Formats: sequence, C-alpha cells, structure tokens
Amino acid sequence: MGDPKFARRTFDTPSHPWEGERIKSEQTVVNEFGLKNKSEVWKAQSILRNYRKQSRELQARLRGNDPQAKIEADDLLDKCTRMGLLPMTGGDLNDILVLSESDILSRRLQTLVYEKGLANTIKQARQMINHGHIFLNGHKVTVPGYIVLRSEEATIQYAPSSAFTDDMHPMRMSPEELAAKLEADAARAEREARKQADVAKKDAEEAGITAEDGEN
Repeated sequence: MGDPKFARRTFDTPSHPWEGERIKSEQTVVNEFGLKNKSEVWKAQSILRNYRKQSRELQARLRGNDPQAKIEADDLLDKCTRMGLLPMTGGDLNDILVLSESDILSRRLQTLVYEKGLANTIKQARQMINHGHIFLNGHKVTVPGYIVLRSEEATIQYAPSSAFTDDMHPMRMSPEELAAKLEADAARAEREARKQADVAKKDAEEAGITAEDGEN
C-alpha cells in the first residue's frame, strides 16, 4: 500500500533523461506557464495521455457497437467540457486527440489568475496564490496547479483580506495595461491553437482516425 504520509507519484517521467529537443521544449513550457519545475509538465502530459488513451479505446469500441462505450464516451466528453478543455457544444472524441499539454496547463489556477489580469506576471500569480491572496468559490486556494472547472472560473478574485483589493496598490495592473495584455494574449492563443490543431489533425489522419469514428 505504501506509507499514507507520502503520496504516490501520479505522473510518468521521460523514458530517457537526456534528450536535447525534449529538454528544450519542456523548458519553454516551464517559462511560458511559470511552472516550478518540469514535473508539472510531466503531470499535464500524463493527464493528457490518459484522456487520449480513453478516447482511442472508446472509438474502437464504438466501431464495434458496444452500448456501454457510448455511455463512457459521453461521460468523458462531459468531464472534459466541465474542465474547459472542450467547447460547451459540439465536442467529440477526436477533439480530445488534438488536445495539447498547453490546454491542460491553461486551466491551472496560476494561469487563469494571470490571464484575468489579477497579476502582472505569470510568476507573480504563483506567488500570490501561495501567499493566500486568491479566492476561488469563496475560499482561499493556495495550490497554483489546481485545475479550475469552467463553472469556477468566474469566481476567481482577490481574497477580501488581501492588500491587492486596493485599486491603488502599486503592484496592480492598470486598465490600459490589462486591455493591451488581454488583446495580445488572445492573438497569441489564436495563432497557437491554429498551429496545434493543424499538426494534431495531420497526425490523426495519418493514424487513420476520422471524425466519423467519434460519431458512430
């Protein structure tokens, strides 16, 4: 069973420790999302790998007319929709296959605090969460890696006791800076989404997976 005081590792590490391209790409992700270390990247990759595996297996079972597969597929799609990984309507199993680790990391509390303009930088967002300046659903949350559900996203705010509730706080972002940041972030996200969708679609086509597979 293991010692209850020490949680088991919930992610897989790379099979080879020294791969230049992988190390470089992981460091880019760490810097982009202000992560503490690469283990947070590996956690996101493990979550994504699990969802992709479920999607592929369910598509195979759906082609075999397994009635239980339809129920499990709907549950998986509902879960991904609640997490904000899929659109509210129109999502299918193929959409899960084109998800990237960035889609998982973008749902972290740290990322959303920064995107909402509550912090000037992604690293400041992590510090604010750790120091108890952020409320979620009316409660203080001090875990930067907490995956925020779509229904919880609108409740992210400063803690009532936080000094950041003062509009004149020197570390608060001005309205002009916030508007410029949101515009730049939206443009960058759109470019990245198009690029990732094109690559993932090509990979799915090479694997022989079509959109009809998730509808049968």
